[in-house]
Amino acid sequence: MELWDIYDKDRALKPGVIVRGTDMKPNDYHLVVSVCVFNREHKMLIQKRQPFKTGWPGMWDITAAGSAVAGENSAMAAGRELFEEVGIKHDFSELRPYFTMNFRHGFDDFYLIEKEVDETALTLQKEEVERVTWADEETILSMIDGGTFIPYYKDLIRLIFHMGPELGAHTR
Repeated sequence: MELWDIYDKDRALKPGVIVRGTDMKPNDYHLVVSVCVFNREHKMLIQKRQPFKTGWPGMWDITAAGSAVAGENSAMAAGRELFEEVGIKHDFSELRPYFTMNFRHGFDDFYLIEKEVDETALTLQKEEVERVTWADEETILSMIDGGTFIPYYKDLIRLIFHMGPELGAHTR
């Protein structure tokens, strides 16, 4: 049983927790994190979800994502999800999310990091990840068009590629 902290619209922690899968009350929100790992060639490590996974089975996705569990902050959840799903250790304790996307029942903090990893040497979470590979922006956009990648807004994918790993809304 996975427990989530509950937040208000301003991200202030509310009393109590909610069990994953339970309907959220109006004005209650939970925290999700998404991690995009890039290499020096500016390719993103992407994962193929297991065909038996609930929600987008068999489709390609960004490097790692998931809900923060009760007691975790955003950085802690990002580190845990990245390690659980693809076996990459990274210290997020000094990082802030690059941006946050609000969704109906929560907040999705996006982290963009650069890290050289050998995808063939990673330990993948068998319950969630079938395999991983490196992909450039155009490949991911084509995969979205072809229906093999989760249908993120294409402009979001473009933004992720054009931002990472620079903070801020201005080019240098």
